[in-house]
Amino acid sequence: MTVKPVDPLRLDVAALAAEHGEQGGRWPLPELVRLAESVLPDETPGAEVHWQVEGDLRPLAGSAPEIWMRLTAQAALAMRCQRCLGAVPVPLDLDRWIRFVPDGSQAEALDAELEDDVLELQRWMNLRDLVEDELLLALPLVPRHDACPTPLPMPADDQPESEAPPAHPFAALAQLRKKPGA
Repeated sequence: MTVKPVDPLRLDVAALAAEHGEQGGRWPLPELVRLAESVLPDETPGAEVHWQVEGDLRPLAGSAPEIWMRLTAQAALAMRCQRCLGAVPVPLDLDRWIRFVPDGSQAEALDAELEDDVLELQRWMNLRDLVEDELLLALPLVPRHDACPTPLPMPADDQPESEAPPAHPFAALAQLRKKPGA
């Protein structure tokens, strides 16, 4: 079931859940400023974030049903490889269920106690900020290729010398012993 389109920057999560509604859309990468600053936007021109939310009320014995929202988002981005410094593709594919509770202290307590993501229910939610936060958390801490496409440069002191092999350390002493009069 899909609810009438609403502004994702002012999403009413409770109404979405009550109607078991779904919303979806896409944002160009530059609209998610923090995410755009964390990746190489020039390597993925026209990159977009595709998202979808789905509301759900889950019955709870003896009290009001719990408000849940499923958030999915996908993006194909590029980051700087920490080994070769080239662009490495970073596909992101989120699929999270988020539980909403009436107040912040309850959200903190449950979030620490349970494996579920728990947020405080507010009248309006900026869905773009939530999607951006979740994508930032999904980025790799150290982006790198499994096998870099170009050979890595070696530091100068690790370069093998192409000249004659180094002389034996005692070769100069041996030459002194062979001199007449020594």
